[in-house]
Amino acid sequence: MKRLLATKILSKNLKDRLLMHSFSLVEQSFIQISPIQNIAIESVHDGIIFSSKNAVSIALANPKIKALIDQKSIFCVGKKTAMLLEENGQKVVKIAQNSAELGSFIAKNNKKESFSFFCGKSRVVDLEQILSFNNIPIEPIEIYETLPQPHKAKGHFDGIIFFSPSGVKGYAIKNTFENTQCFCLGSTTAKAVQEFTSNFCVAKSPDATQLFISIKKHFNQ
Repeated sequence: MKRLLATKILSKNLKDRLLMHSFSLVEQSFIQISPIQNIAIESVHDGIIFSSKNAVSIALANPKIKALIDQKSIFCVGKKTAMLLEENGQKVVKIAQNSAELGSFIAKNNKKESFSFFCGKSRVVDLEQILSFNNIPIEPIEIYETLPQPHKAKGHFDGIIFFSPSGVKGYAIKNTFENTQCFCLGSTTAKAVQEFTSNFCVAKSPDATQLFISIKKHFNQ
């Protein structure tokens, strides 16, 4: 039986699939999300961007922000981010797999628009760079910060599952990457892992099904 460490609490679907295929699983979050208090915001642009579920959850929990984004056109990264928005009555017009893909789409199709980008303090800047390079106004609005939550992982793991660069950094504070295989949800996370080890693989697309397939494929080889 292969022993896996998930660096966040998994969805029931992914957890059940791993256990069904005889993996031993430990779930432990290595980051914590802290909302920023007293956000100074009076207005937003007509286009709204979210690149994470965390940003959506915090924005919707803030009555002032929620009122500002209602009925706006929303562009987002990830199916789960889009699902949370739509469940709360928001209008999602584009879903991309990653922020670079979203930036390229907007640069091609929405050149005359301007955007408010609800995000965390620690983030990949490729979306902002792409839009700025194409002279498309984008205003980052930082509404949370991601803080490391380091733990010492006990015992040996045959595989470690990473979901974000922040999770990689949080894990690396007290743990090593020796004699294990890393599984990354996306290419941005893989870049963070690559700083510590060459033993990693990346899901073909950033979703639970492809992540599971990459894990199963590796151990079946």
